[in-house]
Amino acid sequence: MAKCEQCIVRQFNSLKALTKEELLRVSGCKTIKQIKKGEIIFEEGETLNGVYCVKDGICKLSKLSANGKDQIVKLIVKGDLLGQRSLINDESSNLSATALNDMEICFIPKSEIIGDLKKNTNFSMEVLKDMAQDLKEADNVIVNMAQKSVRQRLAETLLYIHDNFGLDEEGFLKVILSREDYASIVGTATESAIRVLSQFKKDGLISTSGKQIKILDANNLKRIE
Repeated sequence: MAKCEQCIVRQFNSLKALTKEELLRVSGCKTIKQIKKGEIIFEEGETLNGVYCVKDGICKLSKLSANGKDQIVKLIVKGDLLGQRSLINDESSNLSATALNDMEICFIPKSEIIGDLKKNTNFSMEVLKDMAQDLKEADNVIVNMAQKSVRQRLAETLLYIHDNFGLDEEGFLKVILSREDYASIVGTATESAIRVLSQFKKDGLISTSGKQIKILDANNLKRIE
């Protein structure tokens, strides 16, 4: 079993603030899980009895809207923690987490980590910083939804995925999303997302192969209005 104190992934989240002794204890009680593409890690309304550390892979966090459609709130990548908010407020999960590709995650029981929040102020501050960043990103999403066009939001989403998740060996975006997922991220109908992506392709900004997308002209994508 991989040891937390030797895991490079923890450097990307609040676990980096735990002492060596705390990491050794956490390492002894965590559970490593293999998650298949499309598998649900946890669902909205579910009681989370701990936090998940993403060791490898990508998942989406989404919330079911009043009209029954999933709204993707955030994409989670290697190094991120899931469930910190439920750990703090002791409430059921406000979001669902679904694997976008095969993942490896570590589950740390709440009973083992809640004491560290109370005793290790550095760890508490790191958790607060992560949550503050989430709030900042949520603020930006609200403003973008209100002030930017679907074309702008979709262009920004493609560039965000390109910059944060990288490319495969053939130059396609490593994160493969359905057209429904793209529509969910930018807050529009699937038909609108398909239409805009088709126009981007016609304009030579992107190319596609099935669900795969390759950015051909990042500079002009940034200029979309």
